[in-house]
Amino acid sequence: MSENKILSDLEIAQNAAMRPIEEIAEHAGINVDALELYGRFKAKIDPAKLRLPDAKRAGKVVLVSAMSPTPAGEGKSTTTVGLADSLARAGHRVMIALREPSLGPILGMKGGATGGGYSQVLPMDQINLHFTGDFHAITSANNALMALVDNHIFQGNELNIDPRRMTFKRVLDMNDRSLREIIIGLGGPAQGVPRQDGFDITVASEIMAVFCLATDLDDLRERLGRITFGYSYDRQPVTVADLGVQGALTMLLKDAIKPNLVQTIAGTPALVHGGPFANIAHGCNSLIATRTAQQLADIVVTEAGFGADLGAEKYMDIKSRIADVAPSAVVVVATIRALKMQGGVPKELLKEPNVEALAAGVENLKRHVHNVEKFGVTPVVAINKFATDTREELEWLLAWCAQEGVQAAVADVWVAAEGATAVTSSRRRSPRRWRQQRRRTSGTCTPLACPLRTRSARSCRKSMVPTVWSFPSLRSGASRTSGETAGAECPFAWQRRSIHSLTTRPSWAPPRVSRCTSAS
Repeated sequence: MSENKILSDLEIAQNAAMRPIEEIAEHAGINVDALELYGRFKAKIDPAKLRLPDAKRAGKVVLVSAMSPTPAGEGKSTTTVGLADSLARAGHRVMIALREPSLGPILGMKGGATGGGYSQVLPMDQINLHFTGDFHAITSANNALMALVDNHIFQGNELNIDPRRMTFKRVLDMNDRSLREIIIGLGGPAQGVPRQDGFDITVASEIMAVFCLATDLDDLRERLGRITFGYSYDRQPVTVADLGVQGALTMLLKDAIKPNLVQTIAGTPALVHGGPFANIAHGCNSLIATRTAQQLADIVVTEAGFGADLGAEKYMDIKSRIADVAPSAVVVVATIRALKMQGGVPKELLKEPNVEALAAGVENLKRHVHNVEKFGVTPVVAINKFATDTREELEWLLAWCAQEGVQAAVADVWVAAEGATAVTSSRRRSPRRWRQQRRRTSGTCTPLACPLRTRSARSCRKSMVPTVWSFPSLRSGASRTSGETAGAECPFAWQRRSIHSLTTRPSWAPPRVSRCTSAS
């Protein structure tokens, strides 16, 4: 084999020397009785059995998002793993929280979701295929519900369910278009009541979304009970609780709800758990995994699906409303390739240098940075470097970020062995004075303290100096730069000590909002 041959992700993963999962758990501070082994390199954690010091503060969260996805790829997972490995090498106590990959995209065009190059979570092949069976459990719970619904209709339909108004489908963790729309119950009276049905992919199930938002097993049971699966003949919603089967569904998920512990190539502990799509749900890993990581680490690096206008906003709007997991820093991943594609270059020509297309496509990145700033956080742009990127293109993008007042770094995490080079140790270029503390702009945002059903009908005018975060400020006790406007007149959720009245960490203090007005 040539010394210059570039190894594939699979070859790198196969050549990596993994440590026994017990060692990873011990390094993360996980006691043995909270560990449930799934072979030598995987384990589940029972959060109820964790023994932690009473004085342990919840770790700070770094959220990794990206510009608009393109077929060229952006590398959120790769950047997430590389960043965490670099923070760990810098001496921080770090843990990763990622979603589990779906078998459908793995066998399709998208491929796996465990990172790439030397920034991967291991065992890569097992995580991508079946893993610890969580998705199979969710598939079983979803299909058990629909089997029970159809049996209820067959047995006399006491709830008066209208088979024409079902809003829930069966699921399968596979891309199988022939099952999207089907007819069930054919074959005579003994085979059930004929009706139109279909299959979604498992990660599109509402049970997956509920599973990832639950705070514990009891909360999961309550959330499952509130699921509406259809309507009655008089057009009233019918829920799982009406059917009385939420306990049975919870039993099918009692083991799956425990977070999965694995490791990166560099040995950084990682929790890979849950995986709803961001286009139809909130697109984040399970809340239980994120909170468990916060208990164990000082810094938790996590990820939200799709771009910052989708996954990151849903993280803020949904996941951060449930518990104290608001991000202390946000990373927006961009690539030269994706920016050129946004500028009109076809995929087959992305290897060619093209600063003009880069300049045209950078408007997409600018918009995503602005989206994050609406939540009071000035993001860091991570330029995920590819081998085809030229020095001229990288320099141009760094200069643009500096001119816009955006802190940026070239993240060379794919080829850096053991995460030796990442955002925290790569070349950085910052503006001289952050352009008067990141341009005192007036914008429009929606307050999370307002009820979700009325948020679209409200606007909240803000004039602020956003909080400026840098990775050194994540260290416990370190200071940060922030600015606030005085005289807040509405209970904006990103105010100090409040994310919809649930956040209690005093170190989280983005800008307040000056006033809140209702739209006509």
